Amino acid sequence: MTFLKSFVGAVVVALFSSLPVCAETPVVRAALQLSGTVSWEADTIRHYGLDKANGFRMEVTDIAGAPAAQIALIGGEVDMIVSDWLWVARERAAGRDVVFIPYSRAVGGLMVPADSAARSLADLKGQKIGVAGSPIDKSWLILRAYARKVENFDLAETTDQVFGAPPLVYKAALDGEVQGALNFWNFGARMQAAGMRTLLPIDKAAEALGLDPQTPLVGYVVRGNVLKAHPGLGEAIAAASRQAKQRLAADPAAWERIRPIMRAETDAEFEALKAAFLAGAPGEGAVDEEAAARMLKLMTELGGADLVGDLKDLPGGVFHHPEN
Repeated sequence: MTFLKSFVGAVVVALFSSLPVCAETPVVRAALQLSGTVSWEADTIRHYGLDKANGFRMEVTDIAGAPAAQIALIGGEVDMIVSDWLWVARERAAGRDVVFIPYSRAVGGLMVPADSAARSLADLKGQKIGVAGSPIDKSWLILRAYARKVENFDLAETTDQVFGAPPLVYKAALDGEVQGALNFWNFGARMQAAGMRTLLPIDKAAEALGLDPQTPLVGYVVRGNVLKAHPGLGEAIAAASRQAKQRLAADPAAWERIRPIMRAETDAEFEALKAAFLAGAPGEGAVDEEAAARMLKLMTELGGADLVGDLKDLPGGVFHHPEN
């Protein structure tokens, strides 16, 4: 009897030792600006459990802005932020292992009042243009390049630019203090709802310059060592992001649930924000790195070291690929 118990015990131990050990669910510490549009997706992911359904858990902390988020990521205080891939390229060129996972390709456009006589950029010569950001804002650089190539004039030299924060540019546009406004896509949607119209979409300007408007500019940026420690995590994050957008596209109740954090003042603004957000969803395929390299070349020519530092060519490993 003692022999039988010992034998059975040995079999049980051998059986359980041969079973795979369940890995602990990886926790992704994300620092996100919750006053921004990324909160709509992050809230949707967590509310519907799309992170856990894809094998990870997202922890979100609010952060004041992009510089603070970037410092936290590089310092290892968090695992993921949202930024543009040009910043990722600069960091990788400097030897830092960060990886870009597409989140959005929404870029907005140059807007004018509905009753404006302007039909082209040239019609704004001698007038004021409000620009969200600085003189090296990427959308502004694309507009300048378009004006030079297509309309044969320098937009910066022939107009008076007012650079500022998105809410200030938004207010200046609605108050008539500027005759054209280039703002972040969500403020562009709000301006559209308020009666303004798009004079030139940035994706159309980019296409005229030989760029691919499908190239996503903004994405989740994850520390490379985190992705290496958890194979498949990059694709899991991409899947959760994609599924959140699919849920929002298919379920009006999902939008109603997050409407309070969208701060839409009217139904028209709410609908414009929804449409613009979904229109900016990136494709499921890998980022076209040749197209990205063309955009980098243009940004280098126009923005110089202030925008891209010493970067000349696209470093390897900027974009996440499922096989990685």
